[in-house]
Amino acid sequence: MELDLSSIPFSRFGSYLAFSLLAEDDSHPAGLYLRSVRGPATGGRPMQEILQMQLIINNQPLDFTTHATFTCLSLTALAGRADLCLPSANIVHIRLSDAGLRFHMPAGDYDNIIPGSEQTWQLTVNTIVETKLQFTPLKGHIEIDAPWQAEHSEYITITLCPDSDGAGEFSIEEAAINWPGSATALSFEESQRRVDAELNAFIAALPQVPVQYADSRQLAGYTLWSCAVAPQGHLTRPSIFASKNGMIGIWSWDHCFHSLALADGHPDLAWAQFMAIFDQQDQSGALPDLVNDRLLSWSFCKPPVHGWILLRLLHTSSLLTIERLHEIYPQLERWTNWWFNFRDSDADGIPQCNHGNDGGWDNSTVFAVRPPVESPEISAYLVLQMDFMAQAAARLGSFSQAAAWTARADALTTRLMDHFWRANHFVGVQVGTHTDIESQSLLLYLPLLLAKRLPLAVRESLIARLKTPGEFLTSFGLATENLKSPLYRSKGYWRGPIWPAPMLIIIDALMACGEIEFASELRRRFCDLVNGSGMAENFDAHTGQGYHDFHFSWTASIFLTLAHEL
Repeated sequence: MELDLSSIPFSRFGSYLAFSLLAEDDSHPAGLYLRSVRGPATGGRPMQEILQMQLIINNQPLDFTTHATFTCLSLTALAGRADLCLPSANIVHIRLSDAGLRFHMPAGDYDNIIPGSEQTWQLTVNTIVETKLQFTPLKGHIEIDAPWQAEHSEYITITLCPDSDGAGEFSIEEAAINWPGSATALSFEESQRRVDAELNAFIAALPQVPVQYADSRQLAGYTLWSCAVAPQGHLTRPSIFASKNGMIGIWSWDHCFHSLALADGHPDLAWAQFMAIFDQQDQSGALPDLVNDRLLSWSFCKPPVHGWILLRLLHTSSLLTIERLHEIYPQLERWTNWWFNFRDSDADGIPQCNHGNDGGWDNSTVFAVRPPVESPEISAYLVLQMDFMAQAAARLGSFSQAAAWTARADALTTRLMDHFWRANHFVGVQVGTHTDIESQSLLLYLPLLLAKRLPLAVRESLIARLKTPGEFLTSFGLATENLKSPLYRSKGYWRGPIWPAPMLIIIDALMACGEIEFASELRRRFCDLVNGSGMAENFDAHTGQGYHDFHFSWTASIFLTLAHEL
């Protein structure tokens, strides 16, 4: 399967390097770039381009095309070519045939290149992102053009040149702190076989899916494998980034969905995803909003979906051993209590969101009023979190704690209904004014996760609306804003597009409510959507067109989970 490098980067498990075709903007011309996904100092969607790449002959650039499979990137021109693979997390292996390969960057004040040992050259990049790249000739030689202007280079150009027979092999080794040691001794063919075998083994252990989704299973597998980075800095375990395009990091609900997809075939990696966020838990119980190797962001949080995911894992996999229950129990207890201790400013027993980001639905119409906002799905998640704590406590032999958690869950369910239910629908509530927020967001249907904890009439009312064509239901799944809402936007982020996480949540809720046929139909529609539109961040509710980011790892994990259930 060939990658479109303008939307899906070429990378591999563990690596902080990625290759992308970038359009022209104010910071760079259009072209193929070697990029770094080492975390920036702030959140956002950085592209982190470092070096533009160009095939050359006799010092002249060639017109070339790029072709990328999951494990090999090729630059081809009429007169020559270059092939690249990533045999390990920090090594790029390059093979040249009848052409050279040039890397170029405009240098900032603290970017520098120096000669190393054994004909290597060592590039320190500081302006765009902090990283080090060591260029080593295995066959051929390296030419450097980096004119020094008083105290820094004007620009840096690195040219990999083949031998007189037209053949060349080189390695690029990446490091965050110290220069790497000796370069790879493998041939390019051996490097290629190594990475092929690694990816094939990774994909083979993923959940099986119906035959019509076989290609999408491969793409989902590549997405998860290539979005992973090695432990470093704030990342204590191998971690699957949201993307290696712009969403560089792990957000504290995305990681849960990876645990679902990986639980059976890659249990240690699944647990690493779940715990990587909890490794950074504050003493207060708070979880960071975002973590990457260089950044811990506490500006927001994400919804407490963790107990619901753990309940699924407890009953559908063998991931949650007694040892792992002992590990997560005290941390999940602190996370649960944090919502009542630090997100309940009016002390009414109903936790709040201080921004739409806290609920994970950044610009949902529930948050169109000034926050803080009490949104019913947060309390629903916490009920399920308490239910998990009760079951975990029982398995750990603490039956008094189990009973206490169940009592808390029962009480919160009662408060939720009293606080948010109006006649035949849920509302949000603005903290301070205690004003009802009448929104047409799908967010207000997520309490269906409570299933038989809710009165039958409540379930029937919500499900009937979800089944009504032309409101939330489309041929591709469920829109995040009612299609008839004046605030619906086709490309409105959480105000219209279909998102993977709500689809999984609603499908799980419907299954728990006994709506098997409707759940199965939604599952099929979503899997067909991904099968046709790829691993996009979200999708147009009317057309199915993918939006924003096509290398989105939670889409891959949720697709694998739902397709396997089919």
